[in-house]
Amino acid sequence: MDDQTRIELEAAAFRRLRQHLMEERTDVQNIDMMNLAGFCRNCLSRWYQEAANERGIEMDKGAAREIYYGMPFDAWKSKYQTEASAEKQAEFEVAFKENVTDKS
Repeated sequence: MDDQTRIELEAAAFRRLRQHLMEERTDVQNIDMMNLAGFCRNCLSRWYQEAANERGIEMDKGAAREIYYGMPFDAWKSKYQTEASAEKQAEFEVAFKENVTDKS
């Protein structure tokens, strides 16, 4: 497989993951994703931002989230995000320490 085909397939897989999370699984909360997988939609938007910045495209966190979520992040939270239980928040604290480095 040539590099261009590999890049196109990787991009298609990313677009499908985004579509799945944004259209078919809005019920899955970011905190659940973090607790189980160590990443969430916000991580994906941050990785998008970092890739843009590495290529000289200026993009801040808010712009990257709006591109990823397809709407302002506050609108997404209002429409889909639910309050996390104390148990989920405690799990998140452990998962965050184990899986995420601060890139802000």
